[in-house]
Amino acid sequence: MDTFNAIKTRRSIRRYEGKEIPREQITGLLEAAMYAPSARNEQPWHFVVVTERDLLDRLMKAHPYASMLAEAPLAILVCGDTNLEKSKGYWPVDCSAATQNILLAAHAWSLGSVWLGVYPRSERMEAIRSIFSLPENIQPFSLIALGHPAEEKETPDRYKPERIHINGWETR
Repeated sequence: MDTFNAIKTRRSIRRYEGKEIPREQITGLLEAAMYAPSARNEQPWHFVVVTERDLLDRLMKAHPYASMLAEAPLAILVCGDTNLEKSKGYWPVDCSAATQNILLAAHAWSLGSVWLGVYPRSERMEAIRSIFSLPENIQPFSLIALGHPAEEKETPDRYKPERIHINGWETR
């Protein structure tokens, strides 16, 4: 799948078949994440790979919108490490780029995924921090549910020329 097609056709998939994702693909998803751009190339991320059913169930209780984890064989928790920050405050931007790379790589391999926001919701962050006993410098940022899709979604037209401003805000 070419990059532009992957960007346009990726959708949030919340229903999964029960099949496991091979270890090689999980490694590939993490490798894609680590190729994301980051401020000053600081790469302030860590990833928690979650495959144990008990942990996936606990995550469903910790996150109010994580019910799809009941069918997902895999979740990846993207975390920012404040000890690795060279540019204060950029770890969420960097972790966003890593998260998007995982979503696009999953789609390119015909896997379904959905981005579950954790940061900046302190109640979600603390609940997830507790589940995984994360150190204080590790900030849970996003949770990505992954699996073989059990649903298909149409590609909507999201291009909105009225939101484009050339050389300033005013229309010329």
